[in-house]
Amino acid sequence: MPLKTETLEDGADERLTPPASDVADAHGRDRSHGFEERDNDDESGHNHARPWVEFARIAFVALAAAGVWFRVWEPFSRISILGIVGVAVGGYPIFKEAWENIRARRMTMELSMTVALLSALLIGEFFTALIITLFVLVAEVLEGLTVGRGRKAIRDLLDFLPQTAVVRRTGGPREIPVGEVRVGEIILVAPGARLPVDGTVVAGHSYVDQATITGESVPVEKVAGASVYAGTVNQAGTLDVRAERLGRDTSFGKIVEAVEHAERSRAPIQKVADRYSGYLVYFALACALLTFALTRNVRSTISVIIVAGACGIAAGTPLAVLGAIGRSARAGAIIKGGRYLEALWAVDTVAFDKTGTVTVGAPEVRSVRTVEGTMRELLETAALAERRSEHPLAKAIIARADALGIPGAEPATFDYTPGSGVIATNRRGEQILTGTAAFLARHGIDVPPGTGDPDAPEQGSPNGRIKALSSVLVARGGQYLGSITIADAVRHEAPGAIQALRTMGLRTVLLSGDARAVADAVAEEIQVDDVSAELLPADKATYVRQLVAAGRKVAMVGDGVNDAPALTEATVGVAMGSGTDVARESADIVLLGSDLGAFVETLRIARRCQRIIRFNFIGTLAVDTVGVGLAAFGYLNPLIAAFIHVASELTFILNSARLLPAASRSERASAPVADRSLAGVRSA
Repeated sequence: MPLKTETLEDGADERLTPPASDVADAHGRDRSHGFEERDNDDESGHNHARPWVEFARIAFVALAAAGVWFRVWEPFSRISILGIVGVAVGGYPIFKEAWENIRARRMTMELSMTVALLSALLIGEFFTALIITLFVLVAEVLEGLTVGRGRKAIRDLLDFLPQTAVVRRTGGPREIPVGEVRVGEIILVAPGARLPVDGTVVAGHSYVDQATITGESVPVEKVAGASVYAGTVNQAGTLDVRAERLGRDTSFGKIVEAVEHAERSRAPIQKVADRYSGYLVYFALACALLTFALTRNVRSTISVIIVAGACGIAAGTPLAVLGAIGRSARAGAIIKGGRYLEALWAVDTVAFDKTGTVTVGAPEVRSVRTVEGTMRELLETAALAERRSEHPLAKAIIARADALGIPGAEPATFDYTPGSGVIATNRRGEQILTGTAAFLARHGIDVPPGTGDPDAPEQGSPNGRIKALSSVLVARGGQYLGSITIADAVRHEAPGAIQALRTMGLRTVLLSGDARAVADAVAEEIQVDDVSAELLPADKATYVRQLVAAGRKVAMVGDGVNDAPALTEATVGVAMGSGTDVARESADIVLLGSDLGAFVETLRIARRCQRIIRFNFIGTLAVDTVGVGLAAFGYLNPLIAAFIHVASELTFILNSARLLPAASRSERASAPVADRSLAGVRSA
């Protein structure tokens, strides 16, 4: 098959195999989306942009073969003009590629196929040469259609974005190309239309399905002041949205960029596939020389060259990687590169952060226990100290204080120690400490025994016991004031996701900065294999590093700034899409939204990709070995050898194509939705 194979020289790893490069370079975008167009003219290898040329070539070769078989026009007894012309026209792409590879000192299947065709012509096997050429051309077209499906699977991501937007301008609403929208303009979004930009709602009330960005399964209510994202669907009322980010700057644009970068990257297994493809070409030529030396049978020698094929590996491997990345994106996970996909399928241990990862990350104050002063005074002190913190527990304290009408005072000074607590001062110069019992103890606060244990009876708890809670201890002016107990519910899908991972044979670990009782309670609920509590961010990173050093392949799943060190230490770092920018930048895989089920599905896809690639490797080696043996002993003529070559190759390529994502029902239904936005706004 006409496919390039990696050179075996140093520096060869810089090249892309055809499916990966073709797909990567096929992303010319309409500039109305703000996505740059790419030029495909620099692609090497066979281009299927003009299919009529390929079909015309196939038809010509088929007619030439029929003419040779029926001896329609044979002016010479030993030479077939139709046969030579047919092979020259049909084999031109093969000969051209072979010549380019010779100049580049690359060993490819085009070179061995050229040798076989020329040898067949030299011994007068014109019909055989034409049929072999016809097989190869038909297989090339079928392969092009398969790879084209891979290209389309990635391009379809942009179908979420409408081509036009309705903006408020002088004279009323106007529908314009998205590329002409300017930051700050007001976009009108009709019910049922997709949002073309990221922005803020300035008027209107509706519910927006933003599963493509955040992974939330339930539409989110949007009122004035709410943020909205490109690619999401307005469900009910009309919204006026101020455009803030366009094109590649939108959240959806960054997702597309990540997928495009991922498909352009090369997994280590692709480099192995390229090398093995080159070895198979050498193997075929060496066996052909040996066959001729022992048998002097030219037909058997040609059959040996023809039957060996490496494209099931060379083309099937990057196609499988591409399909897995595209399917993962549909499942709600952005894999940043092929190497991370390969690392993911080898994972045997999954470590989870607790807050915001296995819990929803939206804790609420459940009870307050005071030692000195009133509950209101304790909340006011804690809220002042935590006012500048981004930690979910801090937000819960501030939310409760605001709900009680406590004034939102700012601290005079603020210092946050990740995983421990906060040191702040109020306007009177008093030092305030909020955090763990160990944190307060390190700063000389006399904490009563058992304080900070959320399993202890709490004020406000109807049963005298609240399970799986976090406690924030508060001190002011060197005196311990009391504790605030905060609950953070476990994600509804977390137990099922953990069980699925354990069923797949993975070890699961929970890492938490909370007290041992809190971490143990959550671990018991989600049924992880191991739990480690009271960890600082550096401790989490050390824990993961030790697992990796022990030979474990670790995936770390987290969402916050304090998870970033552990994410970078893991074999694969996985960030929740709802987490912090630092976590998403540090991670190798980003889960859109916060569904742990998407991670489980992505892991399944990665393992399926590995199985497909392994099958293609073993199958190609088996077919080539058996085929070469049969051809060498004269059991295969060149026609049968060509059929085996093409059939096996297409089998392995189609096997890889099983990973390509099919268009979802929602995408097919959404195509005309954007076009009715202006009519919807006017009718509204």
